[in-house]
Amino acid sequence: MKLSTKGRYGLMAMFELAMEYGNGPISLKTIAQKQDLSDNYLEQLFAVLRRDELLNSVRGSQGGYMLARHPKSITVGEILRSLEGSLAPAGCVSEDDNDCCKDENCATKLVLMRIKNSIDNVVDSITLEDMINDI
Repeated sequence: MKLSTKGRYGLMAMFELAMEYGNGPISLKTIAQKQDLSDNYLEQLFAVLRRDELLNSVRGSQGGYMLARHPKSITVGEILRSLEGSLAPAGCVSEDDNDCCKDENCATKLVLMRIKNSIDNVVDSITLEDMINDI
């Protein structure tokens, strides 16, 4: 599995918001500068994260973004699935596309399913708070 810039940058931005949790809204520009990211690209990612109720936005001169929930209740898996979609190594074991023409006789399905389950277990066990505590 290889994460795209969507997943990596989104995770970096959410980490920045977790670091500032409780301090009110943080401007997109500030987050982009602190993590050395493009604010235009970050704005696209935040639209998705907001739609999936991981972020809240506040309008106005003192506005910006903040986490929708406490950092201990937002997992890396939620963030990555929001931005990347399924984390399955192949479509035949994905929640989104569970269509396989060799379903009954697939030699690799067991392996792919175990890889998917391992990935899910890891990313769902790490919260934003865990990331903060790890630095």
